[in-house]
Amino acid sequence: MQCTQWLNYVGLDVSLEETKACVVDETGQTLWRGCCASTPDEIEKLVCKHAPNAMRVGLETGMLSVWLFHELKKRRVPIICIDARHAKAALSLQINKTDANDAQGIAQVVRVGWYRQVLVKSMDTYAIRAMISARAQLVSTALKIKNTVRGLLKTFGLILKIGSQRRYIQIARSAIQDNPVLLTIVEPMLIALGTLQEQIAVFDRALCRRASADPIAKRLMTAPGVGVIVALSYIGAVEDPHRFKRSRTVAAYLGLTPRRFQSGETDRAGAISRAGDPAM
Repeated sequence: MQCTQWLNYVGLDVSLEETKACVVDETGQTLWRGCCASTPDEIEKLVCKHAPNAMRVGLETGMLSVWLFHELKKRRVPIICIDARHAKAALSLQINKTDANDAQGIAQVVRVGWYRQVLVKSMDTYAIRAMISARAQLVSTALKIKNTVRGLLKTFGLILKIGSQRRYIQIARSAIQDNPVLLTIVEPMLIALGTLQEQIAVFDRALCRRASADPIAKRLMTAPGVGVIVALSYIGAVEDPHRFKRSRTVAAYLGLTPRRFQSGETDRAGAISRAGDPAM
């Protein structure tokens, strides 16, 4: 999209199937309201038809925002992604909460510039983060199965010995081999646990290959206690270190700096904010 004038501002309220849109001019006057399918092609057609002089097209952070942002960027749509929590303050002033009104509110927010733009990371970064998240889900499920098996066996007076995690299935089978009832109950869970452990190992090998090919990850892993998961999670959270003016800003970004409450003569610091990336 190439435009000679930049006079229009577009707000998008994206849902899984349909996207509500609103176009306003530089004075805040609504020029068009409507909807389209939540696909990059349809949104591009909408912007080209109803906002040919679009200066900014805004959407909130959400499930589809990463994919739509990158696809619309490829199509040269002047898309920006705004913090949903920041936009909520402006949108909450509306009396009626509808998707169409939200789209109009977002259009006005991007027009006046009262928004916090979110850095949308690369798809490669999101792929690594998704792999780490998927692995964590399998690890959590495997742990739940182990705890469930331990609890069931305790009911029958069997207490598993503490041993290697790799030998857990073997230890559990040895404990129930002479009890047909427990074999019927526990064996399916041990089979599922074995499958989970195999798939976790698949993720581990893929993440190790990724870390071995990344010089930054290899450098981070030279620090005591930093392994593949921590190194890749940190890289995914920071991505571009040049966007931070000072190194100490990274700690605040990750939620590792204390909260502060100041009002009049009161000025106190609390615990760390934990407002950063939950994965880190």
